[in-house]
Amino acid sequence: MITFYDKKVQIDSTNNPEGTVEHLVVDVCEQMHIGEEKFGNILLAVTEAVDNAIIHGNKNNPNKKVELGYLSSKQDITFAITDEGEGFNINTITDPTTPENSESIGRGIFIMKALSDKLEFLSKEKTVLLSFNLN
Repeated sequence: MITFYDKKVQIDSTNNPEGTVEHLVVDVCEQMHIGEEKFGNILLAVTEAVDNAIIHGNKNNPNKKVELGYLSSKQDITFAITDEGEGFNINTITDPTTPENSESIGRGIFIMKALSDKLEFLSKEKTVLLSFNLN
């Protein structure tokens, strides 16, 4: 799991982690004086990443955890979300905006990519990094 962040929390793989996610995002955005528009993008993208980690990564296994951490600077903030699952192949995810793929998986990744300034996957896609420019 990622260990080099300003702050990190562990989240149980339950269906309702939003309170923990929202508290962490609200706290860091308030400390860094991040405006409402950027805050909304950050909250939605990070919540989606945590939900994906719980549902698709950890398969809602209550014995598995999701680690959420962040690293901040004056220029940007990066959130890392790591699950204890098996990982996946990002190349197998289809574009959910096309009619033939409207029922397929990948909507969460599409949302995260649209709302963040940079989206990266590490460790066989078990860790997602969401970066947001603050300038």
